[in-house]
Amino acid sequence: MAEPSNYLQPSIPRFDGHYDHWSMLMENLLRSKEYWNLIEDGVIVAPAGASQEQIQLAHESKLKDLKAKNYLFQAIDRSILETILARGTSKEIWDSMRQKYQGSTKVKRSQLQALRKEFETLNMKIGESIEEYFSRTLSIANKMSSHGETVTQSMLVEKILRSLTSRFNYVACSIEESNDTTTMTVDELQSSLLVQEQRIRS
Repeated sequence: MAEPSNYLQPSIPRFDGHYDHWSMLMENLLRSKEYWNLIEDGVIVAPAGASQEQIQLAHESKLKDLKAKNYLFQAIDRSILETILARGTSKEIWDSMRQKYQGSTKVKRSQLQALRKEFETLNMKIGESIEEYFSRTLSIANKMSSHGETVTQSMLVEKILRSLTSRFNYVACSIEESNDTTTMTVDELQSSLLVQEQRIRS
């Protein structure tokens, strides 16, 4: 019995807002189908007074372009396609997507670098409460997450323990000795530090 023709059809990568990753997967798919030259060079157009061979080449190129466009139409949501005015060829669609989203990806990347630096240099201020410092730290961590960074609980716990003011030195050492900081949650750490903060104040 013959296998269905779509048995080994490659899955079409859906555009999810992460342009760099999507374009890499999409380029790979179009190359495997031998359509990538249409993205790079565009459709072959028969010149005026073209020979039969040139007309045939132009016709084949147009047909291949329709197939490449079909992949792009399936990969890109309608709401995004509606914002692309030039959709005559697969090259025009690709160039529009690159223009729209590659720039924003670069901006996101530079913003993430700035947030990483802010996170690395973050320290508790003299006179700042535990609650205020946790709020400041988590605000930066949330921004990093929204820019695609993976910020784990253990990363936050270790960062906070390393960056407390000197009055919490003994407490931080005690917590590190009596707890596994790799499995400790931020909430557990905050709870422990709030108790210690109240003791210090009283």
